[in-house]
Amino acid sequence: AGRSELPDNLKVLFRTVAMMVPDYGLIGEIVLYSVGFVQARALSTKIVATYKLCSEQLSSQKHYDYGMRAVKSVLTAAGNLKLQYPEEDESILLLRAIRDVNLPKFLAQDLPLFQGIISDLFPGVELPAPDYEVLNKALFTVMERMNLQNTPFFHSKIIQIYEMMLVRHG
Repeated sequence: AGRSELPDNLKVLFRTVAMMVPDYGLIGEIVLYSVGFVQARALSTKIVATYKLCSEQLSSQKHYDYGMRAVKSVLTAAGNLKLQYPEEDESILLLRAIRDVNLPKFLAQDLPLFQGIISDLFPGVELPAPDYEVLNKALFTVMERMNLQNTPFFHSKIIQIYEMMLVRHG
């Protein structure tokens, strides 16, 4: 990302620094505890496992990110959901956060694989269907007025963008 090699005469002026990969599980656990999750240890390992499996099984795309930025997005979304629904099951909140953050950026061929990954990591956890009745009515009205076809794919992408805006911007 815009990095180039330093010339040799400048390299000698700098000391080498040892870097290490951060422990995503521990960071996730601490953040989840800090926003009120009780089962933070188990849930943080599920976040790490999700991204590990995604990086191994899904296709390689430039816009797929499985690093700390992605983990932080999921943690932030889970924290916001915990604030909105403090009595909801924590597995449901985390699954919703993982799905809302990641689903819009995946290609169609990777969606079944991603659904398989999260169903394996969250067995028996079913997300309640969100109520978008008002949004759906508005979408239908605007699409009709603009002479757009209301295909299921187009409709689902609009819903995904709406959910992503909620996750990222509140």
